[in-house]
Amino acid sequence: MIEHVFEIDPSASEECLRERVEDLERLKSKAAAAQARATALWRAKRHAAEKAAGVPASKRGRGLASEVALARHEAPATGGRHLGFATALVEEMPYTLAALECGALSEWRATLIVRESACLSVEHRARLDAEMCRDVARLDGWGDKRIAAEAKKIACELDVAAVVDRSAKAAEDRRVTIRPAPDSMTYVTALLPVGQGVAVYASLKRSADTTFDGRSRGQVMADTLVQRVTGRPAEQPVDVTLNVVMADTTLMGDDDAPAWLQGYGPLPSAIARGLTGDAVRDAAAKAMLRRLYRHPGSGQLVAMESQARAFPKGLAAFIDLRDQTCRTPYCDAEIRHRDHAVPRRRGGPTSAGNGLGACAACNYAKEAPGWSVVTSERAGVHHAEFTTPTRATYRSTAPPLPGPPVRKVSRLEGRLSIDLITFDAA
Repeated sequence: MIEHVFEIDPSASEECLRERVEDLERLKSKAAAAQARATALWRAKRHAAEKAAGVPASKRGRGLASEVALARHEAPATGGRHLGFATALVEEMPYTLAALECGALSEWRATLIVRESACLSVEHRARLDAEMCRDVARLDGWGDKRIAAEAKKIACELDVAAVVDRSAKAAEDRRVTIRPAPDSMTYVTALLPVGQGVAVYASLKRSADTTFDGRSRGQVMADTLVQRVTGRPAEQPVDVTLNVVMADTTLMGDDDAPAWLQGYGPLPSAIARGLTGDAVRDAAAKAMLRRLYRHPGSGQLVAMESQARAFPKGLAAFIDLRDQTCRTPYCDAEIRHRDHAVPRRRGGPTSAGNGLGACAACNYAKEAPGWSVVTSERAGVHHAEFTTPTRATYRSTAPPLPGPPVRKVSRLEGRLSIDLITFDAA
């Protein structure tokens, strides 16, 4: 029966289609409310079971956030937010939950209310909940910024000291992140205390206001940022290490298969060749080529020529290049740990087959009771199978490395082909 809910009549009028979109939006909100109820009940049952088993209170629920995220097909790093959101809604904020359930709030707008109330006591959070969402009609037409601003205003009225204290602690979360942008660009984002952030932006803006050389304001600000951070003009090469992986045929210009830039992702062949050429032409740069071995069937990394003196260091580099990002399903976080799928305490070998690249959060999560990971290799493809305490199984495979489609090789030519090159430019 549920399939009929999502059927769309091709002959429907525009008015009917608009009503259909509105109905489906309300259905999404209702589903989010039901998902929150299920998540909160799951948490309660897990904590009760572990309490009965004698697990210390400080260790109850370990790994559950990652399970929640995997069940939602999202990165495990988001699990804590989903778990906290569900717990707060169901146990402390009935009016916000009801507004979500009836479609007056989207899941994200309900999340904003929960987020702004997180620093309050249970009593004050209940008062904010009632003032914000008891009358759902007042939410009509409110966007994300209005929702967040109203919730923050009420929080300040209830306990300004708690809001100020949270702001002070938030400075501990300052950080700089990077993520790919279209057209071989990248976003470098800095999360800073408001005073520092405004000062940085004002300084860059002042530079743009006093520079007149044909560049746009945005270009001047971007170039000024690069120069002040690196100490060199934006047009000059920077002394950093870039691990670029490409096929030898791509490096020589015989094909245009994309390369792979560690920490960024796929890179057009012309840009990758430009990076290598710039490094070779720069006398101050240190360039190194390292041979990688790709499986002739799957195209995945199966071996590497290492110049490192210590085997663990070379093995870690191998795993980083093979896995590219954290191997937990749906997680795209940067690799921080090289983990044993089968722990060494249970006889797991320190090998490429038993090794996995993992972010810190996922590595710690799988140490909770009930988790297990099994790896295997079939036809040159490295598989990892994650089993959670609720016996759900999630799978991931290592991505193939860049290069043109791997040609078939005869038995005389051997099982491995040397057709990838990594370029390290310092």
